[in-house]
Amino acid sequence: MKVTLAQTSPKLNRSNLQNIIEIINDVKDESDLIVFPELSLNGYLLQDKLFEDAWNLGELTELEELSESIDIVVGGAIKDLNIFRNSALYFSNAKLLSQHNKVHLPNYGMFEEARYFKAGDVFESFETRFGKVSMLVCEDLWHKEVHHDLISENPDIVIALVASPARGFSDDGLDIEHKWKDIITQVASECKAKIIFVNRVGFEDGLGFWGGSCILDENGEVIDSLPHYKEMIKTIEI
Repeated sequence: MKVTLAQTSPKLNRSNLQNIIEIINDVKDESDLIVFPELSLNGYLLQDKLFEDAWNLGELTELEELSESIDIVVGGAIKDLNIFRNSALYFSNAKLLSQHNKVHLPNYGMFEEARYFKAGDVFESFETRFGKVSMLVCEDLWHKEVHHDLISENPDIVIALVASPARGFSDDGLDIEHKWKDIITQVASECKAKIIFVNRVGFEDGLGFWGGSCILDENGEVIDSLPHYKEMIKTIEI
């Protein structure tokens, strides 16, 4: 199985969809699955732009069509009637196979997601041609009860879409990166599942996102990883 990590720097506008389509077209003949970060269709600090820039699922038919050639995972602000969700979308075989709505919306410090998004309430897995998959969005993985849900779901692959700002600089590197590494290593070991972790890069209103996307095996060992702060598209065989 070949997995493409799309460590992108989304802009705060709708041009991200076209960029995503171009990236998919570049790799679709050499990869089986491509994964983009949290809110890769929109950018992170949407605030009131959410009302203009959120997507209806019917506007993403090009991703459905492309998923005939390659499975696609993207993050986006999705309109759900009169509310908005921070969602992870899995497209396969020319259809939307699964949508996970972020359950744990951070609302402290630099984060104010709960002000704009409505939380989801379900963690589940679904069958793909690569086995059973669970998707989560960023903060979801920081909650122990979610780990228990994942263990009971018993997925083969856990996909984490992330928009993690760089913070906690020290001589040992980024504190936030060490915390994330502890979390995903623990989840891999608990679930005996591969972890596909994709974090964005770039800057928005003073926030810098650190990247460091990676894939872990079932023992929590890193199969491959991407650098900090740099946009990169890389296909990895697992």
